[in-house]
Amino acid sequence: MAKYSFELKKKIVLEYLNEEVGYKTLAKKYGIPAIKSIKTWVYNYNAFGDKGLFRSRKNETYSFEKKLSVVELYMTTEVSYQQLALQENILNPSLIVRWVNDFRIAGADALSPKKKGCKKNLSLPKEELKSNTETNV
Repeated sequence: MAKYSFELKKKIVLEYLNEEVGYKTLAKKYGIPAIKSIKTWVYNYNAFGDKGLFRSRKNETYSFEKKLSVVELYMTTEVSYQQLALQENILNPSLIVRWVNDFRIAGADALSPKKKGCKKNLSLPKEELKSNTETNV
């Protein structure tokens, strides 16, 4: 998805809210290919104010319990991803989409935290390897 500046997002949202211009008209006027983007900006602006339009630079981490409760809420209610994200103060509804899909594929274990980085090599240090090979010869 293309990245848009905060100023452009706010201009479009305010134009929608103040002038009651439709999503399609705004998308055409500003060359935004996805009308859904404008809808998301409006929802986020209404729920979080200016903060909802900023591009998040930090990766928010959520606990296993939080992910599981959000997935269960989605599966047991008739609420959309966007509405659930607003309700749970999650700026990015696509996170919920990923959690639900992972849950459907692999169950609750898919929501647990994963270890990151390379696996540690558990072999002996080089000095010990040399001494071991010398004594065996």
